[in-house]
Amino acid sequence: GAGAGAGAGADAGPHLPRHAADLQLTTGRPTTVPSEEESADSAWRVLSYTGPDHMRAVVALPLDTVDGATTKLLWVSLGLGAAVAVGVVVLGNSAVRLGLRPLSRVESTAQHITDGALELNVPVTDPDTEVGRLARALNTMLDRLRTALHRTETSEQQLRHFLADAGHELRTPLTAVQGFAELLLDEPGMPQGRRHQAHALISHNADRMSRLVDDLFLLARLGGTGDDHSGPTGTRTAHREPVDLLSLAADAIATTAVRHPRRRIALEPLAGPSTASGAERDLDIIEVPGDPLQLAQVLGNLLSNACTHTPAGAAVHVRVGTTRTPAAPQSLSTGPPLAPGTRACVIEVADDGPGIHPDEAPHVFDRFYRATPSGRPEGDTAPGSGLGLAIASAVATAHGGRLELDNRPGAGCTFRLLLPDPSDLPQVDRGAARHRPSHL
Repeated sequence: GAGAGAGAGADAGPHLPRHAADLQLTTGRPTTVPSEEESADSAWRVLSYTGPDHMRAVVALPLDTVDGATTKLLWVSLGLGAAVAVGVVVLGNSAVRLGLRPLSRVESTAQHITDGALELNVPVTDPDTEVGRLARALNTMLDRLRTALHRTETSEQQLRHFLADAGHELRTPLTAVQGFAELLLDEPGMPQGRRHQAHALISHNADRMSRLVDDLFLLARLGGTGDDHSGPTGTRTAHREPVDLLSLAADAIATTAVRHPRRRIALEPLAGPSTASGAERDLDIIEVPGDPLQLAQVLGNLLSNACTHTPAGAAVHVRVGTTRTPAAPQSLSTGPPLAPGTRACVIEVADDGPGIHPDEAPHVFDRFYRATPSGRPEGDTAPGSGLGLAIASAVATAHGGRLELDNRPGAGCTFRLLLPDPSDLPQVDRGAARHRPSHL
């Protein structure tokens, strides 16, 4: 026979055969059998063993508790999995938002910059991250953009001022020509003396306009307006040949002496009239590659300024020589900077006049600017168009040189033209031809 033990509280026992011989259970191995009721969902775990007198004993336990625990464990696992998934999503979203916060600041700053706030910079939180490197790159780009915009605005402003000044300078002689021409037309019976005077004034103002237009054309061709003192902005002069600075200075002095016959103009070596031992210093021939006409115009403008803006008794000194640029020049200058110790060929035009007012000295290289010499009444501007020094500055820059001003209010001023020494230039620039006027 077979006996069965069921767990307490089970409504239906395990489905077991009536006879022990029908038990197909392996002794010592548990197995699962269905419940006695076919409609029941529960099952039983059955274990059989052989007792005394060949008695087969069967122990059965219901699986309801196990199934319930498994179900609970499954639901708990599902709940924990869902909670963990939600937590991972929330934490991941927060981490992504936190990581993208610098990009949000970059986007916000970029939007403000797009709206016109060009003074802003992108905040850099950690320069070692990708976002930090991106922010630094954007800030570099913004700095260059602001620099380019500033240059564009400055150039446009200079162009507007240049056109306004040019129009103002042209309007005066043009008005005079128009007025005297109308006077000649309105008075056909004008006396011969007055007619000749009107013709002379028309010719004078027309010549003034012609010279002004020529100066403007030269200034435009050189590529500068005289307002930029930071470096070479114009194109290089196309025509190059060996130019003897000593002969150039002598020619300029001779031309100026015709216009100012009473002016004392001396040609001296750069270091002074004598050497340290007291012996008279010789004037050396110095040649540089350049445009002789443009360099002659520079020297002519400097001499004309010295004779026009100083009293009749003031002496003018023209010095020619070579020098090495100082480590820290103290003079006002325009053109590309020269490295300290660079060998340069120099022409100086110095005068013993009153000098230039300190407030006006920084503007002498600006186009259409006419300074008031020291000692003159305020507002008593000097004659001329105000383009002479602007042209001289542009020519010096086009030749790779610079123009300097040493101003001594009450004791005169010195304009110094520095040009690159030929020994520092390629052989092709030095030239083999030597042309020197024979008037020295």
